[in-house]
Amino acid sequence: MSSRFGDVALKLVGILLMLAALGFAVSKAPDRSLESLIPRWAQPPSDFVDVDGLLVHYRDQGPTSDPLPLVLIHGTGASLHTWEGWVAELSETRRVISFDLPGFGLTGPNADGDYSDARYVAFVRNLLSRLGIGRAIVGGNSLGGEIAWQLALADPARVAGLVLVDAAGHDFVPESLPLGFRIARIPVLREPMRWLLPRRAIEASVIDVYGDPARVTAALVDRYYELTLREGNRVALMRRMDQLAPGPVERLPEIKVPTLILWGGKDRLIPPRWGEAFHEAIPGSRLVTFAALGHVPQEEDPAATLAALRDWLPAVTR
Repeated sequence: MSSRFGDVALKLVGILLMLAALGFAVSKAPDRSLESLIPRWAQPPSDFVDVDGLLVHYRDQGPTSDPLPLVLIHGTGASLHTWEGWVAELSETRRVISFDLPGFGLTGPNADGDYSDARYVAFVRNLLSRLGIGRAIVGGNSLGGEIAWQLALADPARVAGLVLVDAAGHDFVPESLPLGFRIARIPVLREPMRWLLPRRAIEASVIDVYGDPARVTAALVDRYYELTLREGNRVALMRRMDQLAPGPVERLPEIKVPTLILWGGKDRLIPPRWGEAFHEAIPGSRLVTFAALGHVPQEEDPAATLAALRDWLPAVTR
């Protein structure tokens, strides 16, 4: 009897080992080189520029004669592609600058592993100087929104207007945290993420930040997944999670430029009440909420969110 039990146990162990090996094989996701990703994700008008020794992926679209360009900054885990729905229309009449932040997209990681808010603000200032951009309307989503409003405080002469899209910066508690972010915050779980990354985990994370899961397409998941695999990006995400800290929100009333605040009513990462907090703190700001959208409303429904932007822009140009 004990011999039969031992045989069954050995078979079960064998099956579990086989399943584990299969799971490893399916989930194995080595880093991808920048060169291998460029053909799909850096088609023209993409370009690269050296900023402090970092090769930065950016797009500069629309008329160069525009005296007041729009600068758009993406959020954690995203890339400049998140703004393409806006840029396609805006660039017909306006100059629009978008780029991949260090640690994300095709730009790749900082050599020193510094992903603090201050470092990101300094990076954006240096990039704009490198591109010859003086005063601009600066917009950002999530992390990008936090960088935008901190830039307005650090360098007010450079920022003519602010667009905050589900912006970070407050010490908030998420109602739901995307799976990829959760893994990146837990040391015992995140180490295997250097080599293993099921595409399903990225899909679940994207669905989590959308208001309507039906809008999440296979092509969209492909983009997030492949750019996450860019060499160094997974470790950069871990380092960014280690360095998260609330911004100087007590200084928000110092912002005096026209400010548009756009928020997804179904944002579970940074819930809508934080949009109201920005609105209350920034004098003269305008808040527009989109009841059916999530944390990346500019990507989920470019047309609706762009309409709100177009309605507000004259307040800056005046």
